[in-house]
Amino acid sequence: MNGIEVLSRFGFHTDEEPVSIYPFSPVYRVARKSEDLIIKKTQGPIERAQRLMRYTSNLKENGINVVTPVQLNKENPQTMGDDTYVVYPFIKGTVYTGEANEIYLAGKLLGKIHSLSPKENVYQLEEYDVYDFSLDEVVESMKNIGKNAADNNFYIERMQLKQKLIHIISQQKDLKESGLPNVMTPHDYKANNLIYMPEPYLVDPDNALWIPRIFDLALALLLFHNELDEAPDTIFTPKQWQTFLSGYKEFVELTEIEHAYWKKAIEHIFLDEVMWLMDEYEEDWAKPAQRELFHSLIGLLLDTSYYRLD
Repeated sequence: MNGIEVLSRFGFHTDEEPVSIYPFSPVYRVARKSEDLIIKKTQGPIERAQRLMRYTSNLKENGINVVTPVQLNKENPQTMGDDTYVVYPFIKGTVYTGEANEIYLAGKLLGKIHSLSPKENVYQLEEYDVYDFSLDEVVESMKNIGKNAADNNFYIERMQLKQKLIHIISQQKDLKESGLPNVMTPHDYKANNLIYMPEPYLVDPDNALWIPRIFDLALALLLFHNELDEAPDTIFTPKQWQTFLSGYKEFVELTEIEHAYWKKAIEHIFLDEVMWLMDEYEEDWAKPAQRELFHSLIGLLLDTSYYRLD
């Protein structure tokens, strides 16, 4: 379905195909009287989207700055073909630039969100269950990652990285059966999904999951600076990570088992979220900033000792 049709289904009319403001999926900015709105894909089918919206509405009712569907004279969200779309308010503010206070406030917001999670998956969010990576997948991904790096004259610790990823495969069963505490969380918690006004406002909660809490925290460590030009071109420094944690820990007390499994959690989320990013997005390797981010991610994977939870 093209953008004109999507906008029309929500009551917005244009003769020209709208241009997405996000390069990786359709995200359209539209005007309604004195306010701007965002139309974007969300979880589908519609029943799943409605569960997500009940969850985010609960967050908002509990004081979390998060977008929720705007009131329209059309159904919102709604399914169109194979996809489900939602209309959110457009949030005005400033973007993250890597300042210490921005990092602290981001950690604080994630801590608040995690602290509000019920002990059970009462909104029936999709459950994280990605524990089936194979040796063949790692071998194939490493072949592509090596080619991407070589094509851009960029050195990576190829054999060391491959051996590490193969080792991580063997940890999947242990992690799955570990009994780690789960939370409802918007997931994909990254700087490009926050707008500061000056408190951070979460503008993309559409990847919400029921997931081990430290998996969500590990994703923030690994990819908080991904996809945002204004962000630093590396992962958090150890000092920045402690700043993030200082805000987070104001609301969350991590358990002994989470401390024990933290290193494995980082490694597993690298396997799940970073390996494919370095494999599939060949064009990213042409960007110096993205190459530097990849380099720092590999460095973290090979030595997590500076990124503890205490």
